[in-house]
Amino acid sequence: MRLTVLGAGPAYTDREGASGASYLVAQADTHLLLDLGQGSFPRIFPHVFPPELDVVVVSHLHPDHFIDLVPLRHFLRYEFRPPRRVRVLGPGDLARRLDALHDEPGFTAATLDVERLGEDPRRVGALDVRARLVAHTEESYAIRVAPDDRPGLVYSGDCGRAADIAPLLRPGDTLLAEVSFGPGPIPAGVLHLDGPTVGRLAAETGAGRVLLTHLQMGFDAAETLASVRTRFDGPVEFVWPGTRLDV
Repeated sequence: MRLTVLGAGPAYTDREGASGASYLVAQADTHLLLDLGQGSFPRIFPHVFPPELDVVVVSHLHPDHFIDLVPLRHFLRYEFRPPRRVRVLGPGDLARRLDALHDEPGFTAATLDVERLGEDPRRVGALDVRARLVAHTEESYAIRVAPDDRPGLVYSGDCGRAADIAPLLRPGDTLLAEVSFGPGPIPAGVLHLDGPTVGRLAAETGAGRVLLTHLQMGFDAAETLASVRTRFDGPVEFVWPGTRLDV
């Protein structure tokens, strides 16, 4: 299973070349996109032609995780006669939110087949997909993607309680985790993760590897890596736009 990072940024950053969260997972002929944040849509093209995406899975309704569904919708609508369509799984209010953005009922349905993600397991091509509600927004998900019963990828989305992610993780899985607050600590009442929290989660669940993403502006990547390693002795690295690796 191949992971290609299209975007790994938070809501705003001063890191040159950053774009919103977006992670392409490919297994055989199946292409699944986890989130599609600001600026990441153009980065799809070198890896898969957008109409050939099997599904886009949206973790939650903050724009840095879904707003580039708008250019995807436009591309499918205006570049093809008849328009092409792509399946989208996400929070229940996703289509209404996109329609409201343009004050146009039916805006989303013109090209995007949106379904509520929920927690029931799904099969998408060669991949098993399972999601679990986590503490962040009213409806936020962590998502596990795996080929059959082999080790898979668990994406935290944005999450304020590591224990919510733990039931998705199986020994040997790769944990792709937001680490918004770097080496920590996390401010009181803020629903995000930091390095020590991610490291502890990985150690307690037997994760095979940790990939860090979504680091907020002002935090140091090297210090964040060190903070994860105080709790987890397996492989740890940051991913950035352009990172490609096998999971």
